[in-house]
Amino acid sequence: MIPKLPKILLYLLIALFALNMVQSYFTELIFDEAYYWYYAQNMAWGYFDHPPMVALMISLSSIFFDGELGVRFVSCILSVTTFLVLWQLIDHPKKERYGLHFFVLVFSMTLINAYGFFTLPDTPFLFFTALFLLLYKKFIARPSAILALGLGVVMAALMYSKYHAVLVILFTLLSNIKLVLNKYAWLSVATALLCYTPHFIWLFENDFVSIKYHLYERPNRAYEFSDFTLGYFINLVALFGFTFPWIYKSLFKTGAKDQFTKALLYLTYGVLIFFFVSSFNRRIQTQWIIVISIPMAIMAFHYLLENENAKKWIYRMGLANIAILLFLRVGLIYEPLFPVVYETHGNTRWVGDIKSRIGDMPVVFENSYRTAPMYAFYSGSPTYSLNNIMYRQNQYTIDDSESKVQHQKILYVSNYANSGDITLAWPDGTEFHGSYIDNFESFRKLRCYVAEENINLKKGKKLTLQVYNPYETNIALEKIKFGVAYLNDYKQVKEIIPLQAIPQREETTYLKARDTTKFSFTLPMPKMEDPGFFKISISENGLYMGINGDNIKLD
Repeated sequence: MIPKLPKILLYLLIALFALNMVQSYFTELIFDEAYYWYYAQNMAWGYFDHPPMVALMISLSSIFFDGELGVRFVSCILSVTTFLVLWQLIDHPKKERYGLHFFVLVFSMTLINAYGFFTLPDTPFLFFTALFLLLYKKFIARPSAILALGLGVVMAALMYSKYHAVLVILFTLLSNIKLVLNKYAWLSVATALLCYTPHFIWLFENDFVSIKYHLYERPNRAYEFSDFTLGYFINLVALFGFTFPWIYKSLFKTGAKDQFTKALLYLTYGVLIFFFVSSFNRRIQTQWIIVISIPMAIMAFHYLLENENAKKWIYRMGLANIAILLFLRVGLIYEPLFPVVYETHGNTRWVGDIKSRIGDMPVVFENSYRTAPMYAFYSGSPTYSLNNIMYRQNQYTIDDSESKVQHQKILYVSNYANSGDITLAWPDGTEFHGSYIDNFESFRKLRCYVAEENINLKKGKKLTLQVYNPYETNIALEKIKFGVAYLNDYKQVKEIIPLQAIPQREETTYLKARDTTKFSFTLPMPKMEDPGFFKISISENGLYMGINGDNIKLD
């Protein structure tokens, strides 16, 4: 049921929806959107980097529209709906007179503004966080089986949007620990788990690749205060722009007067503390903390209704934020107005330049899960991201895109090549090169496993390498070469050395299809001092070493 709204707020939300639709139509995709569009071309219960909600949104959008609007239509709907849910979450006798202030407060929040049309995992994450809080508010007032079922479905939707949703659920539970004794709360948990079961199955079938990457394989770097912890505090300011002093003051001034407000405080402080602690380990991205915008919007609006000074300055500074954000949104479309060359600028140009030279020929991009789908979106041609050991795994690692470019003439595009058959330029003027390969063949799905544990590099012990060939055909050993990559303690590749791996059966001349072949090897000594990890890699047909093994800790 749509809540009754003040006329000014209703008109503003209609205008917002129209604005986001126009913006969506005229703004080229950013690279992450292109990547998620690529997800949506093959709907599944999970993807390498994220759960499937963002892909579902794009799939639904494409039913109604083509092009960019076919990626962003559902985002435009969820944006306005998030405003409506937030309005319902506010209980205050004065709120009807301040619909304009409410709109200015929420629309001035930088990422809520941007995610009004961009289609990213945070778009549904924000919406379902607001909806979760609305149902939770109703649930603690009057628990029932219907509300428990609804809460369970929304919790699952949260988790299908972004894995960070576990923080929303966890901190809400911690604010009301007595829920563990509530039978309806357990019903909601059971419902959420049941709804989320398909994703659990997907994770199991894909060897928990997403979890393993984010927890164990993701590279990091040495701690830098300016970029890690100070950067975290800068992100806290960037989230709210000029209104940040009064919004954070509203947080400090809000007391846990009831169970729902206590949940808002636990959620906000919980996320802030969690990522503050995390900032001593890695750089925190602004969108990781965006979820606090939802409870903060509720608390800040309550605060401005009771505080004339806050009302005046949040309104004034909010308008200043909005003016800047609208100017930048125009710049997303009209490049000369934007201070830098951004991702929405010039994509149709560079794609069209390549397309005009090669026609429908498939394109293989080296180490670029971002440009490969962008080219596919605007050209309609097959693409593939060939990931090597200096890059990272992504959706192209686990899907069947590799098979679509095998044994074809392709254009191989690399940012690392100094020359090629064709030379082109990115929108910022940087040159890149492409080379033709007449019969492209890659084996990036070969997997390498080392049988032994507790490996000490200095002992020179003979080790066993198991290579699994998932392909339907045998692979001649003469087509592949082995290498070992040594990584520092932050899992950054620092040195790659050729590896002599000897088949344990002398007559072995190929990797048997759908089977495992065993080799013996000894780790060569690296030049670097005290490597923290190593991984085994394979080069096929002269291509740069691939990502074929996991990081293995050295004792």
